[in-house]
Amino acid sequence: MKSLKPKVAIIGAGNVGSTFAFSLTISGLAREIVIIDRNELRAKGECMDLTHGLSLTHPTKIHSSGYEGCQDADIVVITAGAKQKSGQTRMDLVRANTDIFQDIIPKITKYGKNAVLLVVSNPVDILTYITLKISGFPPQKVIGSGTVLDSSRFKYLLSEHCGVDPRNVHAYIIGEHGDTELPVWSNANIGGMVLAKYCPMCSRHNRCNRDKELNGIFDEVKNSAYKIIEAKGATYYAIALALVKIVEAILRDENSVLPVSTLINDYYGVNDVCLSIPSLVNRNGVERFLRLELSKQEQEQFIRSADTLKNIIKNISF
Repeated sequence: MKSLKPKVAIIGAGNVGSTFAFSLTISGLAREIVIIDRNELRAKGECMDLTHGLSLTHPTKIHSSGYEGCQDADIVVITAGAKQKSGQTRMDLVRANTDIFQDIIPKITKYGKNAVLLVVSNPVDILTYITLKISGFPPQKVIGSGTVLDSSRFKYLLSEHCGVDPRNVHAYIIGEHGDTELPVWSNANIGGMVLAKYCPMCSRHNRCNRDKELNGIFDEVKNSAYKIIEAKGATYYAIALALVKIVEAILRDENSVLPVSTLINDYYGVNDVCLSIPSLVNRNGVERFLRLELSKQEQEQFIRSADTLKNIIKNISF
């Protein structure tokens, strides 16, 4: 039977995959959603639960499948992998999830030959690079969710600090989605005003230690996932919304600028590694990444982030 368009396949029916499927159903972006999981009963159950609400949302075909469900998919969203536990870093997951990806990526590409592959599993930058190499897909067609969520956390916390709508905050976290990520303070702005000029105009300016509070905001961003995992076992609501935004940019050919993880070459001396940098995202995946003018300190931090990942990758067999 011919697939409906747009079609999104989701690999993994765990917390992130199922919450994304729910968010995608509500969004109305996809006409067909297929959930694929090694636990076939779990995948069927998630689909059954979702379909029972279709009279209240948008016309969508939702079903479970084997990897043949990737056939004719516009996007394959990969959430499968070992779960990050309390006290565990994203890098601790690298070996287990590399083994999983060596198994599942050939199965996905056997059927989803023309899909954009969107990697979500952690460590997302390394797994995006591994997916790119195993799949043989063009670099623009293999992207990671990267620091889209980190940047959203950053914007929210800055908005709370400054007392403005988070949608009017324009700021990015770049580099690794993890411990070596960095905030781009030099380009962060509110309503077009860089923070260095906005802050002196703020009513709180004389009552706060600017540098201390801004550094505290970044620490909160970087450690948010660890705190959430410790409190409730997993993060999934905000990442599901971030994925909907990325999928929307692709399916609607939006040319949206999003800090997704993509193959970086010739950027401040960084080459052949997947990292997050603001990128133009459309139906082709990543059209190109933007070459931000970073401060000297930001350049050094970005290079360190890249080197950290490259040192791990060179010790992985795939």
